[in-house]
Amino acid sequence: MYPYTCTETGSADPTVDITINLHDGVPIYRQILNQVKYLVASGLLRPGDELPPIRTLALQLKVTPNTIVKAYGDLEASGVIHKRRGSGTFISDTRPQIAIKQRRRVIEQRIDALLAEAHQLSFTGEELVRMIRERRAEMDDSAESAAEKKEANR
Repeated sequence: MYPYTCTETGSADPTVDITINLHDGVPIYRQILNQVKYLVASGLLRPGDELPPIRTLALQLKVTPNTIVKAYGDLEASGVIHKRRGSGTFISDTRPQIAIKQRRRVIEQRIDALLAEAHQLSFTGEELVRMIRERRAEMDDSAESAAEKKEANR
């Protein structure tokens, strides 16, 4: 269950969508940290985008400000964000190596979950690869169709 969610849209239109799961055993500050890293790695948060102030995010997620301070502190230490005194907290201008590693980690975690579920459902590796290729082809065709429609409307 995901009872607490924060969706924040700032003036530059960055979206911070953080969801806290109180039942998965991962500390809340770590959930925030991981989700901000994911948003940066995926490009949803870009260099220069502002994160919500500590108190604002704490109120929206219904956690203590110290939890946000801990998450932001770890993010700053790893180079993902930087603080400008009196101005706020921003995504760092240089894309840290951790963002690249995080992108890979996200996909690996999803692959692991897929493999576990496929094993339970008695799918072979070859069947999975075939299904992935088919789905990718369908997505590519869909993207091409959307691009053609967009071009036709111009």
